[in-house]
Amino acid sequence: MKNGKKKDRAKKKAEAPFNPAFAELRDLAREMKKSQPSTKAVLSTPQPANPASHREMSDEEMFAAEVADAKPMDPVPLPPSRPAQPRAFATEDDEVLAHLDALVAGECPFDFSESDEYIEGWVHDLDPRIIKKLRKGEYTVEANLDLHGRVKEEAKPLTREFIRSSRRQGLRCVRIVHGRGLHSKDRSPVLKEALKAWLSCGWIGSQVLAFTSAPPADGGAGAVYVLLRK
Repeated sequence: MKNGKKKDRAKKKAEAPFNPAFAELRDLAREMKKSQPSTKAVLSTPQPANPASHREMSDEEMFAAEVADAKPMDPVPLPPSRPAQPRAFATEDDEVLAHLDALVAGECPFDFSESDEYIEGWVHDLDPRIIKKLRKGEYTVEANLDLHGRVKEEAKPLTREFIRSSRRQGLRCVRIVHGRGLHSKDRSPVLKEALKAWLSCGWIGSQVLAFTSAPPADGGAGAVYVLLRK
């Protein structure tokens, strides 16, 4: 009996007319099913092996990451340094006093030995035998400058030009006569003290290796031998 009912329902279903609307709904359902991701595919997505790698970076780590690809720049050449400009003085007396102050303070590259009448100076670390030979007059005097009777305003440029000319000619030992100052206002050797400053500091001093008062037979306390640099 049951088998007969089943056969009747199957027969009726087979005889039912075809409805196109149901076919469209069936096709749409199939398309939607295809577009949905597979549950297995979602579950199989690999998870990060180290969750700690997604932590917030510190400031140091962020800076290191930013400069990781940075390359050092080529060194920029510095402009050449300018030589120190010579100090300007209002008068010759100011310059001489400044030089004498520098001598006392040890700011000039000369060592000195002197008495009431004689003066002597030489660059640091000069062989003592050289100054000894100069003191004795064992170097041949190749040129002379006579400042006897000159005032300082006249003597300074004459001394500078004399040293400049002697150096250009390749001279080694020269003599400068400055006098004893017997005719000066205070009967003091003004030019001798000025020469001590000029020959040991500034541009003139840079050309000089040593100087010393001459022996009595060659001017004594009124003249100096000057040994020029090579």
